[in-house]
Amino acid sequence: DSSVAPTTFVDADHAGCQDTRWSTSGSVHFLGERLISWSSKRQKSAAISSAKAEYIALSGCCAQILWMRSQLSDYGLGFNKIPMYCDNKSAIALCCNNVQHSRSKHIDIRYHFIKEQVENGVTELYFVNTEYHLADLFTKALGRDIIEFLTTKLGMRSFTPETLKQLMNEEDK
Repeated sequence: DSSVAPTTFVDADHAGCQDTRWSTSGSVHFLGERLISWSSKRQKSAAISSAKAEYIALSGCCAQILWMRSQLSDYGLGFNKIPMYCDNKSAIALCCNNVQHSRSKHIDIRYHFIKEQVENGVTELYFVNTEYHLADLFTKALGRDIIEFLTTKLGMRSFTPETLKQLMNEEDK
């Protein structure tokens, strides 16, 4: 059923932590047009390139997709070729290429299972331009305009302190 088909956006902020230079992985998961899950997590090691940081983020997100896919199958909904959107073409190429290159040999083996999921047709990777990347909100500090744009696209609302006070007063009545 395409009205509840899962879709995922994945991003990484390469070396964003000023102290450790570790990257942050971010992802958003939709069922149809509804946001059902999001994640913002610091990676456990320093990535030597933005492609590696994105590759690690894609791998972690793929594990989440597999879990969601198994939950959906319990309800009789089976999905393959689940779209994952990423803004790094090199990371996408690493995931889709089964040949081990010198530039990828340093990547820990635990992250390579995403290649198998792509090869088996569980997920498909697509490029998305950075300015339309819905997972950006969960990886780095952004300006007010882009935050408002992304929260709207995610189906979320940003509350001002005044709006929160109004809601609290309505609840008290």
